[in-house]
Amino acid sequence: MPSPPPLGASAPGFRIALPHGLSLGGLPVLGALALRIEGGRTTALLGPSGSGKSTLLRLVAGLVPVPGHGRVQAEDGAPIAGRVAYMAQQDLLAPWRDLLGNIAMGAHLRGERPDLSRARALLAEVGLTAADGAKMPAQLSGGMRQRAALARTLMEDRPLVLMDEPFSAVDAPTRHRMQSLSARLLAGRTVLLVTHDPLEALRLADRIFVLSGSPSVPVEVQVPEGAPPRPAGNPALLAAQAALLERLAEAVA
Repeated sequence: MPSPPPLGASAPGFRIALPHGLSLGGLPVLGALALRIEGGRTTALLGPSGSGKSTLLRLVAGLVPVPGHGRVQAEDGAPIAGRVAYMAQQDLLAPWRDLLGNIAMGAHLRGERPDLSRARALLAEVGLTAADGAKMPAQLSGGMRQRAALARTLMEDRPLVLMDEPFSAVDAPTRHRMQSLSARLLAGRTVLLVTHDPLEALRLADRIFVLSGSPSVPVEVQVPEGAPPRPAGNPALLAAQAALLERLAEAVA
């Protein structure tokens, strides 16, 4: 397997502090919390719909304003802004640009000259061909589109990666392959993953938090031994999946 593309900067951890919680539109979404996301590792967030998982992700991305009493701060003291790559549930490929152009979209939007040689290398890294790079998104399968979205995320070469249910739109076998691929290619980055899938969290994460309560707060749960991506058929992982499902059912109740 090829090595992951080099990281342009170290991958710091960061801290989210909301001493009085977070409300949106006058409604409480998150309770008081102090959460540390470890640098260079993957942290997964699970919880019922509406528990604030995506809100927490958007808070880190700067898409939701941090309340005056709260803070989101990188542990190296440098600003988080400009060091984040975001991968959403949908691939969000621009239908009017070919695949290579989509992978280099970030540079285009910033008015920069894209590094097409790097884009081609990443295309190959995620298992797509040069011929695929010349195709339009409508010509590709869902799995190929998600591979392109992962390549676009890597193209940004950011130390902090936010992923909001990135593989839920594809079938189970493709999702399994994408999980393994992302674990390899995102190694060394600080990844915050939002997912509804306990097995996905257990395969990919070094740490897992379940958002529960009203308003919700993160509670850490135990992760099986071994480095991600953990084998899906591992008995310890399957036992942990059953326990995590029970925990999520309690969170819904």
